[in-house]
Amino acid sequence: MEPETTSPTSASVNSRELTRTITLSGVELSSFLGHRDQLVRDLEELHPGVRFHVRDEVMTLRGDVAQVRAAEAVVLEVLDLARKSGQVSAHDVRAITHLVNKGQAGSAAQRLSEPIVQVRGNAVRAQTDGQRSYVDAIDDNTIVFGIGPAGTGKTYLAMAKAVQALQRREVSKIMLTRPAVEAGESLGFLPGGLEEKIDPYLRPLFDAVSAMMDQDLVGRLLANGTIEVAPLAYMRGRTLNEAFVILDEAQNTTPEQMKMFLTRLGYGSKMVITGDLTQVDRPKGRSGLGVVQRILGDVEDIHFAELTADDIVRHSLVGRIVDAYQDYDEQKNQGDAS
Repeated sequence: MEPETTSPTSASVNSRELTRTITLSGVELSSFLGHRDQLVRDLEELHPGVRFHVRDEVMTLRGDVAQVRAAEAVVLEVLDLARKSGQVSAHDVRAITHLVNKGQAGSAAQRLSEPIVQVRGNAVRAQTDGQRSYVDAIDDNTIVFGIGPAGTGKTYLAMAKAVQALQRREVSKIMLTRPAVEAGESLGFLPGGLEEKIDPYLRPLFDAVSAMMDQDLVGRLLANGTIEVAPLAYMRGRTLNEAFVILDEAQNTTPEQMKMFLTRLGYGSKMVITGDLTQVDRPKGRSGLGVVQRILGDVEDIHFAELTADDIVRHSLVGRIVDAYQDYDEQKNQGDAS
């Protein structure tokens, strides 16, 4: 018989099954559990060998001894994260489960709870271990490449770090840019002059800025040049000092454009380059993002962060779509090679 543990957990065990109870204190219970106890359903999906039950402020876990112990470690980390950040999501539960399975129980909540910026009372923070490593790399390096599929937060987290740097006065300017490459549609058929034609390519960057700051403040910072959003071609001939510079959709650069962009780096500046090599829209020729790691992979103070489908924080179906396309591409490449 295993000795009973102290509150907030207690346990009983027989030869095949362990029962563990956890007191859900220090959180607003209905918010913690979610609509119709969504948290319990998320835990059941990730720990199919464990039965979860909540009554009042007590969660009971029953099942195989090893599986219950692992599930208990996850619940305690999720509870700690909720106390620190005020809320948890399904992504948090999956990320904590992944960290616990890697033997990092005891640090998962702390690693995931650290906010980057506060937006209208809500904390922007990394929601997966891969995202946390990406954010840490931005802190530790002058140039960081964030490479991975859609929905992994590459641009969103880079924008959060840029806003944080501006708020801390580590930089005096945020520069946002992306190549204006057509994705199956022609610029010539869009209405209006050059500014209106370019706008659809830059709109995601405007949206990211607006998600990080109050709209009135964004307008003022855009007007006075503290935040600048421009096509990549506008970077030529400039030196960017004391700036946090984000190049988005970098898979659509040419190698020449990538070299031009990287050599704009000035004193006191930081660069983050994001892209998805599975979504190259350039009609022909090499992608600047595709070759740059072979050129700069060993250069000090440059880091390449690889995000995967495990880091996707959109609808869970997006991750399965990315995996399915990756499997299809691998099978196609194997067929072409045979």
